[in-house]
Amino acid sequence: MVAADWREFAAQVVAAERDALAALRLDDNFRRAAEALLSARGKIACMGMGKSGHIARKISATFASTGAPSFFIHPAEAGHGDLGMIAAGDAVLAFSYSGEGDETLALLPFLRRLKIPVVAVCGRMDSSLAREADITLSAAVDREACPLNLAPTASSAASLALGHALAMTLMRARGFTPEDFARTHPAGALGRRLVLRVRDVMRTGGAIPSVEKNARLAEALVEMTAKQMGMTLVAADGALLGIFTDGDLRRALAKSPDLSAARVADFMTKSPRHSHPEHLAADAAEMMKGESINQLAVLEDGKIAGALSIHDLLRRRVVT
Repeated sequence: MVAADWREFAAQVVAAERDALAALRLDDNFRRAAEALLSARGKIACMGMGKSGHIARKISATFASTGAPSFFIHPAEAGHGDLGMIAAGDAVLAFSYSGEGDETLALLPFLRRLKIPVVAVCGRMDSSLAREADITLSAAVDREACPLNLAPTASSAASLALGHALAMTLMRARGFTPEDFARTHPAGALGRRLVLRVRDVMRTGGAIPSVEKNARLAEALVEMTAKQMGMTLVAADGALLGIFTDGDLRRALAKSPDLSAARVADFMTKSPRHSHPEHLAADAAEMMKGESINQLAVLEDGKIAGALSIHDLLRRRVVT
């Protein structure tokens, strides 16, 4: 095959999957399926064998991360004890293109006794699973994207799309918010931006660079060097009077090379911008960006509670 043939064939694969998605019909069965899953008091158990199992795992993960507690159960393992994972109040979402998998069909009597609703996603609406499930959604395709018409490709895309449609419908019905999403993704960028507070990032106690207002510049430089923040706060009885930064030092040197007798209060920035421990770390980062500064004092009840550097935010990946 020449390069043009590769591209043409790949385009045919994509077109076949696109056609499979376009052929999906979201009729009243879809509404009933979504309502059955939404009304489950427990969790949504997703199951499937082979490629359908991979799809079930993915959809289960999507449910769980968007407000619908869910888990994957392997039909073959279920018959050897894992059925204990399913309890009254749960709902089942079963994927099987043929609808004739022995392992899945063997579970139906048990699920029926527990009065657990079963939603099936099948490629054959005349299959055993399609007939015995409470609600069945069709993922039928005219032809797979596979040139042998064997490997699940277009049908996998159709099944995955139906699973996504169910998950997103439940997400919207529950009023799932970005803050909810962040709580289930604390290690992700969005989670860090919507959950992490200044209190979680700021430096506290002995790590806060601080000098008294009568301190000489030399003392301030020693404190800045020791705490490695590029600044020191200037305080009196725990109250913030000002901030002295590397930039203030350069400006002071420009005015007078001899600063041996100078006091930090003469060159500090008075009433500097500050944050609060309960503010979002992302908001503190936006403040720094807007003011073109790299450090912030953190105040609580009028007293110094911490200090925050842009490098602290970078380390916690609040900013990148």
